[in-house]
Amino acid sequence: MCAEIRVAMNMSSTDINEQLTNTIDELSTEQSMKGIFHEHRDGDPLPSGRDLEEIIELSRSVLFPGYYGNSNIKQSTVKYHIGVNMERLHKLLTKQIMAGLLFNQDCHCAYTIEEQELCRRNAEIIALTVLERYPEIRHMLSKDVDAAYEGDPAAMNEGEVICCYPVIKALTNYRIAHELYREEVPLIPRMMTELAHSETGIDIHPAATIGKHFTIDHGTGVVIGATCIIGDNVKLYQGVTLGAKSFPLDENGKPIKGIPRHPIIGNNVIIYANSTILGRIHIGDGCIIGANVWVTKDMKAGTKKYRTARPDKLDVFFEQGGGI
Repeated sequence: MCAEIRVAMNMSSTDINEQLTNTIDELSTEQSMKGIFHEHRDGDPLPSGRDLEEIIELSRSVLFPGYYGNSNIKQSTVKYHIGVNMERLHKLLTKQIMAGLLFNQDCHCAYTIEEQELCRRNAEIIALTVLERYPEIRHMLSKDVDAAYEGDPAAMNEGEVICCYPVIKALTNYRIAHELYREEVPLIPRMMTELAHSETGIDIHPAATIGKHFTIDHGTGVVIGATCIIGDNVKLYQGVTLGAKSFPLDENGKPIKGIPRHPIIGNNVIIYANSTILGRIHIGDGCIIGANVWVTKDMKAGTKKYRTARPDKLDVFFEQGGGI
């Protein structure tokens, strides 16, 4: 019998309670929670991952009726189903937007019913503004579906793309989150895109700007930074990073936030697997970047950059018939 088991068997209920109490006391000290504790004001709604998941599911059923949500939907009933989902969406979005708006407030003083109602009304208007953009979001997503279908010979039809391709799920989250970001809603847009990150392996910051007819083949491991700007008809492959090269520091040696630091990608650009494009550089229209390439300087329109091939000793060995 190991020593840990013998000790546990000799502990009384009092010993266990005392040990738990000591641990609880240690976890509850102000010093141990510094920087990782958020105190909510009474009455403030909490940002909810569960509510955001429902918002995404409802949004997918509205944007792609018949592919998500109710399987019995027909042309004659589609308006009813969209209407029911939009009403629920407005309620949930209002609550989560209000949670985001209040989350960044440091004041813990009580607030009046009038102040609470004003905040709720503001959240309600923002939610309505974002939902009014759903027709345009659907149009953008339909072009993204076209891009994925046209660019992949393995795709049999658009329905397969909508149901199976992780890029469409990631872009649905992103395009909704981006509209919330445009309305200056804190926290909630980032939570939305991180849900997609967990689901698909595609990490798109809601602040990034992405044009129409965009796709990511396979998708896993793609990173698109906050200040990245992507034009129309752009295709990325798995493992591509559009990131920052370095961060200017303030007088305290900490990175200055909010400055443009990610690439600007032109129209009709293709970036192949596992390439890394860093810094506020310009990749011109029609450029092609091959796989496993590191890019930190501007590329003129229509240029190509590939990794220079160097013969590997193992490749030479096999070509000469060495085998294993």
